[in-house]
Amino acid sequence: MRTGVVVAAHPGAEDLAVRAEEMGLHSFWVYDTPMVHGDPFVALSLCAKATSRIRLGIGVTSPALRSAPAAASGLASLNALAPGRIICGVGTGNTARRSLGMRPSTAARLENFTAALQDLCAGRSTEYREGDRVRDIRFLHTGAHVNTADPIEFVVAALLGPKAAAVAGRRGTGLISVGLLDPTAWHALHDARRHAAQTTPHDPDSHTDSRADSYVVTSLHVLDEDEDPHGDPARDATGHLVMSLLTFAADTPAFAEQLGPEEGEAVRRLLDRRGTTSTAPDRHTKLYPNYLGRIAPQDRDLVLPSLMNTLALVGTRDDLLVRITALEQAGIDELLIQPVIDPPTEMAQLAKLLT
Repeated sequence: MRTGVVVAAHPGAEDLAVRAEEMGLHSFWVYDTPMVHGDPFVALSLCAKATSRIRLGIGVTSPALRSAPAAASGLASLNALAPGRIICGVGTGNTARRSLGMRPSTAARLENFTAALQDLCAGRSTEYREGDRVRDIRFLHTGAHVNTADPIEFVVAALLGPKAAAVAGRRGTGLISVGLLDPTAWHALHDARRHAAQTTPHDPDSHTDSRADSYVVTSLHVLDEDEDPHGDPARDATGHLVMSLLTFAADTPAFAEQLGPEEGEAVRRLLDRRGTTSTAPDRHTKLYPNYLGRIAPQDRDLVLPSLMNTLALVGTRDDLLVRITALEQAGIDELLIQPVIDPPTEMAQLAKLLT
């Protein structure tokens, strides 16, 4: 299985990209969450100039964040800096929208956005709509400005489950998900993607790339001999993913109701600590600061073992290899980790684990 890393966009991300390339990792990604992290196009531009081999990904942008022309211009400009090395994740903008206090986009809008990006980034025209006005648009400058010759890889975020997988199938893209480590769930997603692809009329000009790889984002903690799998080091290494799920549940009562009693209690404690409620109109300003960042020590009790085991890879080397093999057999092509404690060390652990 290939390996990669995903980090928050920030000054200095290019130094981590260089380290990742030197370690032999396959890809380097940054998030696109404007009110929480830095700008991904700025960060990846620096990474593109500092590296020569590693693939560079945005995980993920959304029609609820950017217009198709603006996003395509950014992607094609990156492709001019790093020809053929760009990956674009597209999604409904779940976290990026919720951190604004707004709802994510729809699957239909996601599919139209993906199709427009594929067309524009391949140098084709596409339909662009604002209200009742519809126009065909295309890049009017090429060459040194943007690169539409080398393919850009697209992947759809799997938050919507089968709906997202169907979009990926119809558009000929791959899939990406965060914390989805259940092989059975991935088999279902791949079945839905294949079914959608098989029932969609084939247009040889509709896709920019024939790749349809699957990526999973998680965190990794290799246990030392006799180390507690739920001790403070393991909680610190995985807590950001657990807190992301609890934050989503705190912001989405319907999802919180599906959790078990222990997890539901953790959501209630999180809301109390942040001084808000699941229906407060300004809850986004209380819940999302430091989202996907290193957790505070006082929040370690919220990092429940049940959620650690579900969302993250914690175990001995042999234990981890068994879980990773099961994911590979379920069709996962690349394992991405988000390091928060000591990124170079955690990246080196990943590289060593799978070599």
